[in-house]
Amino acid sequence: MDALPLEEEVHGTTEVLLVLDGRLELTVEGVDATVGPGEMYVVTAGARHAVRAGSQGTLVIMEAREEE
Repeated sequence: MDALPLEEEVHGTTEVLLVLDGRLELTVEGVDATVGPGEMYVVTAGARHAVRAGSQGTLVIMEAREEE
């Protein structure tokens, strides 16, 4: 994360966002959230979400897909 905002997006799968260090400033379905080091946030499939300006650090994004 480099402190720049990312536009709102929607995915067909659930995303698990894990902050290793720094801080993630996130808006999900119009609600603001701050996620710190060692914390995670689950964005459910179909949820509108965007990264707000000021987010910095290392983020791991895991995508949870349903088994076929």
